[in-house]
Amino acid sequence: MQQESNNEAGSLDAASVEEKAAATESVQEPMVTSFKELDLHPQLSKAIKAMGFDAPTPIQAQTLPFTLKGADIIGQAQTGTGKTAAFLISAIQHMLTNTYEEERFNGEPRLLVLAPTRELVMQIAADAENLCKFTGFNILTLIGGVDYDKQRDVLHNELVDILVATPGRLIDFLRSRDVDLREVEVLVLDEADRMLDMGFISDVRRIVHATPHKPFRQTLFFSATFTEDTNRLAQSWTLYPHEVRIESEQLTADTVEHITYLVTDEEKLKLLYNLLVREDWRKVIVFTNRRDETRALFEKLEELGLPAAMMSGEIDQRKRIKTIEKFKNGEIQVLVATDVAGRGLHVDDVSQVVNYALPETPDDYVHRIGRTG
Repeated sequence: MQQESNNEAGSLDAASVEEKAAATESVQEPMVTSFKELDLHPQLSKAIKAMGFDAPTPIQAQTLPFTLKGADIIGQAQTGTGKTAAFLISAIQHMLTNTYEEERFNGEPRLLVLAPTRELVMQIAADAENLCKFTGFNILTLIGGVDYDKQRDVLHNELVDILVATPGRLIDFLRSRDVDLREVEVLVLDEADRMLDMGFISDVRRIVHATPHKPFRQTLFFSATFTEDTNRLAQSWTLYPHEVRIESEQLTADTVEHITYLVTDEEKLKLLYNLLVREDWRKVIVFTNRRDETRALFEKLEELGLPAAMMSGEIDQRKRIKTIEKFKNGEIQVLVATDVAGRGLHVDDVSQVVNYALPETPDDYVHRIGRTG
């Protein structure tokens, strides 16, 4: 536990601050071009190879040399850049090479990852399972829509190494004292801009304050966009961070072709139907702005005989999981979704993304089209 006398805490604070500063300053360009250059633990290297990763993506190449030395990160990266693997590889390497010497208790994770949506939490956990395949680390997700008592039983009866959670559900377990975050060694905040947009920041603040003070933990802060508010949060929760930012003109992938159709509201459905049928589109995500729009469009597509499904906040978790699996398997041709529900959707071979309603912000556009390309 991080409870020292004032003098001990002060001296350790100073040493930890110096270590953070040194970690940020010690890495020089050029960045790595191969995972072999990173001298990763054999168990982790084996998993990376099994996943088919050959060379680091730009976000991985620009962050891993710093995070593997213990530096904090403020990173800007779009969906599909390899951001998740970037923070997981670093955290898992830390856990493998820094064995926990004191007695561990159930409900005390070493790595905590916060993400705004259930789908994103599930995707991160799936990636963590693959990367931890040869380590024996235990991974737990805490999300709404899943049996609360079953999640609590795991916290009570098993050692949890990696905890991936949405802020709302984690707060519930903090209130009931089923989770103890005082031993967290690595804290990851993923899609911080979306957590801010969704009103989770008060919960996130409470969660961050329940972890060790920032000199005693490593903090990896990722956001697709940076506003004054997200910048303020990033700076307040990190210490001597290394910053990696993709410029705005780089935010949309070069491999995505953008096409605009100028039609009236009355013509939208007919155009979409014709494109789906005549162009033989096979794996399509259609984004709307509101739940009622999502349901209305889904029902119309079903009436037209198209294999469609919907994803919005009103759909329970079990049905979401089944829907995603059917979409991945090709049983569903069209997935109609809201922006919030669409966050965290990682499906291979999505052929088209349709903005049935224009997104309310440029940031949402970036996230939408990140599902393809």
